[in-house]
Amino acid sequence: MFWFSKRRLTKSIILAMAALGLVLTLGWSKPANAVTARHYTDLEFGPLSEIQIPDFERYELPNGMVVYLMENHDLPLVGGSATFKTGEFMEPDDKAGLAGIMGQAMRVGGTANYSPDQLNQFLEQRAASVETSLGATSGSASFNALSEDLADVFSIFAEVIQQPAFAPEKVELIKTQYRGSIARRNDDPDDVTTREFRKLIYGDESPFARMVEYSDIDNISRDDIVDFYQTAIQPRGTILGISGDFDAVQMKALIEEFFADWSPSVRAKANVELPKVAQQNNGLYVVDQPQLTQSYIHIGHLGGRLDNPDHAPMVILNEVLNGFGGRLFNDIRSRQGLAYVVYAFWSPRYDHPGLFIGGGQTRSEATVPFIQTMYKEIQRVREEPISAKELQFAKDAVLNSFVFNFATPEQTLSRLIRYEYHGYPSDFVFQFQQAVESATVEQVLEAAQRNLKPSDLVTIVVGNINAINPSLGTLAEEVKITPIDITIPEQSV
Repeated sequence: MFWFSKRRLTKSIILAMAALGLVLTLGWSKPANAVTARHYTDLEFGPLSEIQIPDFERYELPNGMVVYLMENHDLPLVGGSATFKTGEFMEPDDKAGLAGIMGQAMRVGGTANYSPDQLNQFLEQRAASVETSLGATSGSASFNALSEDLADVFSIFAEVIQQPAFAPEKVELIKTQYRGSIARRNDDPDDVTTREFRKLIYGDESPFARMVEYSDIDNISRDDIVDFYQTAIQPRGTILGISGDFDAVQMKALIEEFFADWSPSVRAKANVELPKVAQQNNGLYVVDQPQLTQSYIHIGHLGGRLDNPDHAPMVILNEVLNGFGGRLFNDIRSRQGLAYVVYAFWSPRYDHPGLFIGGGQTRSEATVPFIQTMYKEIQRVREEPISAKELQFAKDAVLNSFVFNFATPEQTLSRLIRYEYHGYPSDFVFQFQQAVESATVEQVLEAAQRNLKPSDLVTIVVGNINAINPSLGTLAEEVKITPIDITIPEQSV
C-alpha cells in the first residue's frame, strides 16, 4: 500500500510542480484595485507563434510496424500509442459490437502472463496506465508511465498488444455492460436525435451508424473475439508513437526487444478497405416523445473529407455561422429567442465523408419557426457572399484556435500519426493554414454552393409532436413526414 501511495504521490508532485512553475512564469496578479480597467477594443495582442514541429525520428521495423519517436524532457513522463489498421467496419453483419468488445477485452481481460487483477495491480503500483479501444475505422493501445518505470510498463504494453488473454469472465462482463447500454439508449433525447440522424444519412447497416442489438451481443462468443483479434491486430499497418522523457537509443532497444519478433497472424487480411458511403435518405422525420416539453432537431446531409479542396473555406463558413458572434446565434437565439442551443457545422472526416449537421433544442411551439430559420440561413450563405468583416473575423478565429492543436509534443505527434495513418501529407497542417489565409469571400460562396445542398437535407425532430404548433406539416405541404420507431428489440430469454 505504501508503494502504491508513493508512486501516486510522485506523479502528483510532478504535476503540481509543473502547475506551480506555470504560475510563477505568468506571475502573480496585482490586486484588483491596482488595475485600471481597459475596454476590450483597446487591448493589443501580438501575433501567435508559428506552428513548430519538434524534432522527431521515423523508422520502420522489418515486420512492417512504423515507429515515431519524439523526445521531450520537460517532465519525467513517457507516453505512447499504437494505432492499428482495423475497426468496426470489419465486423460481420450479425455481430455488431464485436470490434468494440474486443478493443476493451484486450486490456481488461489480462494477458498470457498476468491475470486481469495482476495487470491492474502492476500498473497501479507504478501510477501507470495502459488502455485499448477500437472505433469505426481504427484501433489503438496507449500507455503512460514515469520515466523510471518505462521498461517495465512498456513490456506490459507490448504484452497487452501481442498476448491478450481475453479472460472469459471479463468478456462476459463487457457483454453485460453492452446490454445495459442498449437498455438505456433511448434515455437521452439528444442522443436519440444524433443516432437516428446518422442512420438516415449513412444507412442502418453502415459501420458509421450501425446499432448494436441484444441479438448481436448474444451472437458474439469468446472464440469470435479471439478470431477477430488475430485478423485485426497486425504489425503491418500499425504505427507506434512515443513521446516524453526517454533516451532514443534505449527506447529503440526496448522496441527491438518487444516488437521486432511480432509476426503477422495467418488470419491477417490484406488490403482492407472501407465501405463506400452514399447518402441514403432525405426529407422530414419525427420521433414522437410525448413526455418532452421541447424539440430536439437535426438538419443536414452527407458531407465530405478533410482532403476536400473546399475544406478551408467551409471551416471559415463554420465560424461565420456559429459561436457567440455567428449568424445563427445572433438571429435564432438573440433576435428571435427561438432557442438557447443552435449550430450548423461542416464536419469532415479523414477517411470517409462526414456530415453537414445543424440543429439545436427549442420549445415545442417554436419548432417550426426554428426549422424555417435554419433553412433560410443555409440558403442565404449559398446565395449571398459573406462580408469582408465576417471573413477576416472567421479567419482569425480559425487560425488562432488551430495552433492549440499543436501546443504540446504529444498533440503534434498524434497529428503526424493521424496524417500517416490516413494517407495525408505530413505538411497537411501547413497546407490548411495557407488555404485559410488565402481564402476569399468568393471562394467561401462557391464552396457553400458546391457543398450545401438544400434538396438533400434530412430533418429529424424528436419531441412531443402533438404540442408542436404550428404543426410540422406547415413546413411544406408536399413534404412527407415519416415517423421513426425507436422501440428496442426485446432481449432473448
